[in-house]
Amino acid sequence: MARILSIDYGRKRTGLAVTDPLQLIAGGLATVATSDLYDWLNDYIAHEPVERIVIGEPRQPNGQPSENLARVQEFVNRWRRHVPSVPIEFYDERFTSVLAHQAMIDGGLKKKARQNKALVDEISATIILQDYMRSRK
Repeated sequence: MARILSIDYGRKRTGLAVTDPLQLIAGGLATVATSDLYDWLNDYIAHEPVERIVIGEPRQPNGQPSENLARVQEFVNRWRRHVPSVPIEFYDERFTSVLAHQAMIDGGLKKKARQNKALVDEISATIILQDYMRSRK
């Protein structure tokens, strides 16, 4: 089997998470500069089999699109045009940053570590992937 990769797309940084090859466990992978994301993903899928990509769909708590949705859609459209062999799909990412901060607190991370935005993005991507996997069962 191939992995499933998830993306928590941000204006500056993007958090990434991935499953194991059997798609049983989701784990944080990296945080990359959003400007480098497309090339980073192409390099990653050249070395690791990826079945699909799940990208967080940014929405406000009331369900309306957030300001970041246009940037995410632009990235998704570019991906679909240039790499149609690896499908990419949206998954609701509402509250993942809040859940990531709570996971950091529950995990006992000190306040300084919880301010690491790159770590928050990676944990958010992991939460998106865990929720996606749970929804498929």
